[in-house]
Amino acid sequence: MTDTTPVVPAASGPQFTLRRAGATAIVASLAAGLRHYDRGGVALVEGYGSGETAPGAAGITLAPFANRVDGGRWELDGKAQQLDITEVARNNAIHGLLRNTGYTALESSGQHVVLEAAIYPQHGYPFLARHRVRYELTAGGALRVDQTLTNDSPRRAPFVLGAHPYFRLGDTAPEELRITVDAASYLAANDRMIPTATLPVDAAHDLRRGRLLPEVVMDTAFTGLALGGPSLGGPGADDGGTRHTLQAPDGRSVSLWHDRSVAFVHVFITPDFPGRPLAVAMEPMTGPANAFNSGDGLRWLEPGESFTMRWGIDAEL
Repeated sequence: MTDTTPVVPAASGPQFTLRRAGATAIVASLAAGLRHYDRGGVALVEGYGSGETAPGAAGITLAPFANRVDGGRWELDGKAQQLDITEVARNNAIHGLLRNTGYTALESSGQHVVLEAAIYPQHGYPFLARHRVRYELTAGGALRVDQTLTNDSPRRAPFVLGAHPYFRLGDTAPEELRITVDAASYLAANDRMIPTATLPVDAAHDLRRGRLLPEVVMDTAFTGLALGGPSLGGPGADDGGTRHTLQAPDGRSVSLWHDRSVAFVHVFITPDFPGRPLAVAMEPMTGPANAFNSGDGLRWLEPGESFTMRWGIDAEL
């Protein structure tokens, strides 16, 4: 007899568990999100259960725009475009077009997984594109993520890529952690979180020498990133990127690293993450909020062209 018992999917879709060098990562197919990552049992990201959707967009990937589009409106070749309003309280489109999309696994092993989803032509974004996300645990247990957007449309398409990981350092109290972001500028924003100016970091926004989390609760994009040498581009990378770090009093640390394609890092430190007194997201982005209108960091893909953003997570434990 054929078993006709219905399969009830997890709220975040099929799950893919990667293990290597004492590290474990769990990737959800919903939004190609990072649901769990630990090294030697030390949790390095804020996770959630497979029966939940990502709280606060934890770990999701973002395409074809990151952060927000003002009022969901932008202009293409002189014609107004209107995206769905997905941040109702501020009347914005937020976090791209694949937040509620289940990705398909193209490859999967015990050490890596490749997921892909299509962005179909729609109001506000009349292009056909594919977003492919590759997660891999390196030989040292670090996490590497490649996000690739391909334009399958007959005309060029605009885009920004991003991701939304929240970081932690095991059970270390968040108020004991020090955040370092090597950025010379920040984006001032209005009350709807739409950037209004790029300014040199001031006393309230300078994270280059490290600040305790309780001192810097913020929702701010940074740029003017100090791009480093080959060793800073991530494990095995040679792309001259940089890294941003949370550090505990005992010297242990967890870092976001990224390549040169990431020109912006959005820092979101909030007391509203479920079950945590403070949670901190460091979000790699190729462009900031409202890039579709400002043009700041906005890139365009010609028909058939692809673009890859590379980032990852490493730790000193």
